Parts: sequence; structure tokens; C-alpha cells
Amino acid sequence: MCNLVFKRIPQLVFSVSYTTRAPRPGERPGMDYYFVSRGEFERKIEDNQWAEWARVHDNYYGTSAEFLDSALARQATVLLDIDVQGAAQIRKRYPGCVTIFIMPPSMEALQARLEARQTDGVAIIQKRLANAAKEIAQKDLYHHIIVNDDLQTAVDEMVSLILRYSR
Repeated sequence: MCNLVFKRIPQLVFSVSYTTRAPRPGERPGMDYYFVSRGEFERKIEDNQWAEWARVHDNYYGTSAEFLDSALARQATVLLDIDVQGAAQIRKRYPGCVTIFIMPPSMEALQARLEARQTDGVAIIQKRLANAAKEIAQKDLYHHIIVNDDLQTAVDEMVSLILRYSR
């Protein structure tokens, strides 16, 4: 979704997350994620260098506070692709933010999508599904909810929301 949104709103700034997990096939460092060691990530936690961070699926993920603060100082519209733990931290640190929850049409559809990616084994997929159910239970904490049933419709909704708030 994010890639399609950026094609429609090229001035949008994407916040590339940091992670301690290994790259998946085809992922490019600095484009998809910044891949860092667990030690480096934990040092940045201690130094309060994350705008948000979470431990998900036994790995850390986070957003650079320096990057986000710099982009916001330039009055850029920034898109973050983060989980509910991170969104809660962002809402607290940046109370003027707008949050959008992207939801699968069903748990069965999510499972089929995860299996079709062929990047995770059965145990990891089951863990992701359990975590997704917990995250979906928090969807009402967001300003907007988009059900990603039809990709183009979901992208249209997201573009419309971003343009509404960035004017």
C-alpha cells in the first residue's frame, strides 16, 4: 500500500524503520528498513533516540526521533508504517498526529496473504496471526480505519485521508 500511496503523493516523506531482524529476500537496507544489531538498537533505547519502538516477533523495530523531528520541523507530511505499540507512543509524543489502522478483511484473508508471501514458516505465521488479532482489538484507538479488501480502494482511501490532513 505504501508504495502505491507514494506514487500518488510523491512529496510524502516515508520514515524508514529500524529493525534487528535479518533482511528478507529482496529487501534493501535504507529503503525497506535500516538493519542494525540488537546491541545498537538497545543503546539507542537507553539514549532515548527512538520516537517509538517495540519488540515484535522477537525483534526490535523503531523510528528515529531525530529523523521524525527534523521532517516535522520542515513541515513535511510523514508516513510511518508501525504497529499498535508504536502508534501509542507516537500519539503520546506527537499529539497532533493522525493515525490510520489498516485492517485485513478477515483473519482468513490475512493468513492466506502471509502464506502467499512464502517468507515465514508455519509457527511464525501463527504467531503473526495471534498478534494481529490483538492489534485489531485496538483499532478503535485510531482516528481512521481502512479495510484492505481491495488494494486500489484502500489506497484511494489512504490518499484521500493524507491529502485532507496535509493541506
